Amino acid sequence: MVSVRAIVTDIEGTTTPIAFVHQKLFPFSRERLARFCKAHAQEPQIAKALQDARALAGKGDLDLDGVIALLDQWIQEDRKAGPLKTIQGLIWREGYEEGLLMGEVYEDAAQYLRRWHAEGLDLYVYSSGSEEAQRLIFGHSDQGDLALLFKGFFDTRMGAKAEAKSYANISAAIGVIPAEILFLTDAPAEVAAAREAGFQVVRIDRALPPEALNEEAGGWTAGSFAVVERVYPLEA
Repeated sequence: MVSVRAIVTDIEGTTTPIAFVHQKLFPFSRERLARFCKAHAQEPQIAKALQDARALAGKGDLDLDGVIALLDQWIQEDRKAGPLKTIQGLIWREGYEEGLLMGEVYEDAAQYLRRWHAEGLDLYVYSSGSEEAQRLIFGHSDQGDLALLFKGFFDTRMGAKAEAKSYANISAAIGVIPAEILFLTDAPAEVAAAREAGFQVVRIDRALPPEALNEEAGGWTAGSFAVVERVYPLEA
């Protein structure tokens, strides 16, 4: 079996409870969306994100209130839209810096990420949230500052998470062949896409007992990060 040289992890449902994203982060950004956009609409980064949102929706004539309403709708729909992710990330940054938010990371995820980093493995994140949002969750987490453990963060600018091409793009970006990359995720569609690209994959199912490790037709499913090393040899 080929040894793993790099590990790429998803966030939502894998390192971090889904509830944190949907019950804390999303409501936080929605509550502050209008005030934030109106306060910063003239700043280049925000102005560009607002204009990109209009273009993406095909509604170039929307005024500020109209584009705010559009972004609010996208939050409710959990739309994976780049302009929304940019603005949400900046809103969340304020929240983290003001001590109003703290990223939630499973204890076993933090433990093994630290362990694998200490052993010399290259660690990366691939999530639908923006790179900014990813760094914030790990950099201001209830398990301490974990952001420095990672060599890189990837969002959907690499491509959609259910498409094999996205994983090929990540492999090329980090300079490691797919067979030597292990991807950890909770999503079956992402498991299939990463495996099609040649990655080694373990699905993390937090509904299982932490020590659970099941071999299924689609590959391995683990209850936590603690049993991943029983499946694939890790080698820096």
